[in-house]
Amino acid sequence: MKYARFIAGGRPLNGHLHDGHLIDAAGVAHDPDSVQFRLPVDPPKVIALALNYHDHAGELGLTQPSEPALFWKPNTTLLPHRGTVIYPRGAEFMHYEVELGVILGRDARRVKAKDAMDYVGGYTVGNDLVVRDYVTNTFRPPLRGKGWDTFGPLGPYYVTADEIADPHDLTLTAHVNGELRQQGSTRDMIFSIPELIEHISRFMTLQRDDVILTGTPKGISHVHPGDVMRLEVGGLGVLENGIQEEDAGAEPIKGKESKEGEWDGR
Repeated sequence: MKYARFIAGGRPLNGHLHDGHLIDAAGVAHDPDSVQFRLPVDPPKVIALALNYHDHAGELGLTQPSEPALFWKPNTTLLPHRGTVIYPRGAEFMHYEVELGVILGRDARRVKAKDAMDYVGGYTVGNDLVVRDYVTNTFRPPLRGKGWDTFGPLGPYYVTADEIADPHDLTLTAHVNGELRQQGSTRDMIFSIPELIEHISRFMTLQRDDVILTGTPKGISHVHPGDVMRLEVGGLGVLENGIQEEDAGAEPIKGKESKEGEWDGR
């Protein structure tokens, strides 16, 4: 089942997708093009993976990690389907990353990989936006590059796990202004979903509705204010967000992080 949270007629509603309409709890049908989507879940936390695709690591000229490379996406980054992404003033290279988002169906702690899929509630589409200018030092968590407000669109649907026969065989695509920019498959993930859940839950409680963003394949490119990103993961729907430049009162961030192995004196 594909579930959505949305606003229609000024009311926050929940519904499921049926024959192209969102059916709310009262059985009323809503046109998905006429509602305001909300986040598919309100996650307690969002954990993301860096360099979890072989070709993406090569694209960036970086060594593939020997264990999952994790970082946080602050909850202030989260943005629903059709929400507006804000382009930071002073950014030189900002790009999208289409990702499979795994939603926890129940709390998980010290879960073994062989049991891990029993803890998956469902899936959604994620966009792990980043300003690459601020991800030059791989010894630092990429918070300044990936933690900007609006840099974590999710949605539009919460697709229950039973709908997806094999989450490790899904096509991912990203279009910008109608042009195909990125294409890959979850077959190429370095660390599988069970491996990720086992690794993370060994030292951290994964809570119901937590989201794990599982990484992105090769194919990043610069986006600009005025662009529209349209990201799709097979069977999960299409996540679309436009980009708007930060307001004129925002002072551009100047300077970049020191490169790996250097110290910038701060």
